[in-house]
Amino acid sequence: MGTYEEQGAARQWFDVADAAPLLLDARGLVTGWTREAQRLLVYPASEAVGRSVAELLTAEDAGRVPELMERCRTEGGWAGLLTARRRGGARLGLMARITTALDTQGPSRWLVLLSELAESPGWDMSREVLEQMVARSPVGIAIVDTNLRYVWSNAALAQFGGGPPSRRLGLRLADIQPGLDAESIEAQMRHVLATGDPIVGYEHVGRARSAPLRETAHMMSFTRLDDGHGHPMGVYYTVEDISDRHRARQRLALLDRAGERIGRTLDITRTAQELADVAVPGLADLVTVDLLESVLRGGEPAPGPLSDTDPVPLRRAGHRSVTARVPEAVVGIGEVVTYPAGSPPIRCLRTARSWREEKLDPLGEAWAEHARGGRAAIFLELGLHSVMIVPIRARGVTLGVTTFFRRHRQEPFEEDDLNLAEDLVSRAAVCVDNARRYTRERDAALVLQRSLLPHRLPEQHAVEVSACYRPADELTGLGGDWYDVIPLSGARVALVVGEVPGHGIDAAAAMGRLRTAVRTLAALDLPPEEVLAHLDDVVARSAREEGIEPGGAEDDSTQPVGSGCVYVIYDPVDGQCTMAAAGHPAPAVVLPDGTVTFVDLPQGAPLGVGGPPFESVELALAAGSTLALHTDGLLPHGDDWTVDADRDRLRRALERRGAALDLTCRAVVDALVPDRPHDDVALLMARTRILGADQVADWDLPADPAVVADARKVAARQLADWGLEELAFTTELVVSELVTNAIRYATGPIRLRLIRERALICEVFDGGATAPHLRHPRTTDEGGRGLLLVSQFTQRWGTRFVPEGKIIWAQQSLTDASP
Repeated sequence: MGTYEEQGAARQWFDVADAAPLLLDARGLVTGWTREAQRLLVYPASEAVGRSVAELLTAEDAGRVPELMERCRTEGGWAGLLTARRRGGARLGLMARITTALDTQGPSRWLVLLSELAESPGWDMSREVLEQMVARSPVGIAIVDTNLRYVWSNAALAQFGGGPPSRRLGLRLADIQPGLDAESIEAQMRHVLATGDPIVGYEHVGRARSAPLRETAHMMSFTRLDDGHGHPMGVYYTVEDISDRHRARQRLALLDRAGERIGRTLDITRTAQELADVAVPGLADLVTVDLLESVLRGGEPAPGPLSDTDPVPLRRAGHRSVTARVPEAVVGIGEVVTYPAGSPPIRCLRTARSWREEKLDPLGEAWAEHARGGRAAIFLELGLHSVMIVPIRARGVTLGVTTFFRRHRQEPFEEDDLNLAEDLVSRAAVCVDNARRYTRERDAALVLQRSLLPHRLPEQHAVEVSACYRPADELTGLGGDWYDVIPLSGARVALVVGEVPGHGIDAAAAMGRLRTAVRTLAALDLPPEEVLAHLDDVVARSAREEGIEPGGAEDDSTQPVGSGCVYVIYDPVDGQCTMAAAGHPAPAVVLPDGTVTFVDLPQGAPLGVGGPPFESVELALAAGSTLALHTDGLLPHGDDWTVDADRDRLRRALERRGAALDLTCRAVVDALVPDRPHDDVALLMARTRILGADQVADWDLPADPAVVADARKVAARQLADWGLEELAFTTELVVSELVTNAIRYATGPIRLRLIRERALICEVFDGGATAPHLRHPRTTDEGGRGLLLVSQFTQRWGTRFVPEGKIIWAQQSLTDASP
């Protein structure tokens, strides 16, 4: 029968020393028998070969043979426990493994490996041993039938509620634990019964009847139990208490949320509100955050310990409740809350130690001094029953206190809750302190900015002006771009826009130095090209003194080397405009009909780097024309950048002008610049005006001393025509002195001009190149008092040079004139 040959083939493919192999055909008949099989089951080969394997098993397992053979055909094999009948009728527990035997010549055959359980340590366990294992297990174990009624449970399950095993028999989970969410647990059991798929690691969170104030969490696993024919008999499940692990995960999740949500901005009150938002409802039902007023202003808290007797005013920076509109809060956000001396918040503030009270006195008055309906509120009225107070401390300084209350949740605060609150507040405290420090630095930066840029544009009648400034440094609000409007003599005005390389406070400091130099040079009434020439010298000299080489590796961001500037002078008497530029874009001009043009302005080198002399251009502007002076940041360069492309973009933005100049100015910046620009942006727009013919009067005078009297008379008549008779005496004095000086010391023609706009301006032109100077004569001197009298009786006076000579001017205020 080929027994030994088949045994050799079996050992060739399955070299298992402690197993007894045998072969079956596709119908389950024994076709190969080995000595090991004979030793194990006692049957000789003559009695075993040709018999069905079912005849070698007990009646229970014999009925399973068709199912096992089918599983072998579909799954390629099977392994499990069987009970055999030895020759003579004795029962023997076996571990069986069935796998395909390789045979290419005949029908499919199966190799069966049998191992006696008695020889395998750990398998020969009595029912008593197994019962001890489940009865003494600390894990709750139970079995329910297909109707989900208890048929068995161990003693450990009683710790999770529902009573001892005897009380559970025949009942369902909802019957023995009505307060539990039994529906969700039984839904898992039904799923296992229906599918046969086990469920492992199901977490159930709820409240046990034995501890209704405390949330519990359990880990459960469910497995279906089948009979010998594969029919479901019930569900076997285990329960383990993981409440501590669940609360630890909740605490970690809360701290993770705090790390993500607190401190997203550098705003103190918003950071305080974020602390309250994170803690509700995960930790408390009501959270209030109170900070010292000095902290909200960005300052340092007062040094030294707090007084034990005086109340300490704090300001509510944030609060949050599980109830909408926070009805429990006694003060609103931003309001001052005063806690009496000796109250728990003040003690925590003074000692820098946390405080916890598991159960508040229901009739105790709330600590904050306030009135509700004319009387102090009590904790019972507010519905608060448990509290924690944690001081907000960062870098060794107490900034305020955070108070946690419970109202709807009945369990009191425990020590673990206080530890969590301290971790939460300590993280938020660093963010609050960072915001406080930022507030202090930002306020200082804003003070610097206000000192460097015009608070408001000066009042003058030459142009209507509007400016828009948008720094790249969003945090400080400072940048290197700047603008200025400087009133000049003769009703003229200077318009200036410039930019310093870099961003932030260093660039702002360099910009401040440059702007101061420009205003100083503007006071000299120089032409634009000369102003830029002097400015270039100032920048270059300052860089040399600091040892800075332009473009070198030692460039200092506080030095304005490489800065750009455009300087424009506009005269409203005749509409003439003169301008020059140093490494800066040329202004755009919007004509009264809306046409946009660009000034053909020669570009000089940036300031401080050296180059050829600066050149200026002069053009006439009609009344209602608009000059647009801007820095490079208004037109950020893209990949397809060209000068023409930039000008087309600016032209389209300027053509969409509005009625109000300030709205137009901001609309242009919004259209061309993102909210967070990569470069600082400054735009200055000036709409021109021209003085009417009735506001200017001039006369040509011969160089004859006798003409001084005539000059006084014509000036007096003009003031009478303008209704300014009250200024006649001073004006006649000024005209007399200035004309006399021109006749005495100058050469060429003399011209007298009066201008009436915001002030009365008196100008005398002559062809001389020598500037007069103020003298202080002695009491015995007979002359030299002319300019001294002019300086005493007028608001201001000065000299400016023009290509044909010079102009001496004096200005009187019209607003200060007496009727």
